[in-house]
Amino acid sequence: VQLQASGGGLVQAGGSLRLSCAASGRTFSSYGMGWFRQIPGKEREFVAAIAWSTRNDASTDYADSVIGRFTISRDNAKNTVYLQMNSLKPEDTAEYFCAAARFGGVATPADEYDYWGQGTLVTVSS
Repeated sequence: VQLQASGGGLVQAGGSLRLSCAASGRTFSSYGMGWFRQIPGKEREFVAAIAWSTRNDASTDYADSVIGRFTISRDNAKNTVYLQMNSLKPEDTAEYFCAAARFGGVATPADEYDYWGQGTLVTVSS
C-alpha cells in the first residue's frame, strides 16, 4: 500500500483545513487508517483513526486534544481517507502523516500501523 497525503498549508487560528490521504491497492476498505502528527524533536502523536468498513459506519477514535474539532472519514470508492480540521489552534501546527494498518480496526499506537505516507505540513498562525 502506498499513501499520499495532501492538503496541508498555512491557516489562521480558528480556520479550517481538510487533509486527504490517497491510497493505492484494491484492499483499501480492509485497512484501518490513522492520522498522526509530529513536531520536530518530539515523538509522533496520534490524532485520529478509523476502522475498516464497507459502509459509512466505521468506528473512529480521536486524541482528546482534537475531539469536537477534527473529523476522520473515509471514501472507499476513492481509496481516500480525510481529516477535516476545524477551529484550528496554533498548537495544531505539525507535520501530519497518514498510516494504514492491516489490523483493520481502530488503532492508536503508531507501531500498529504497517504503512506510512509522507507528511503534509500544517501551520496555524495566531
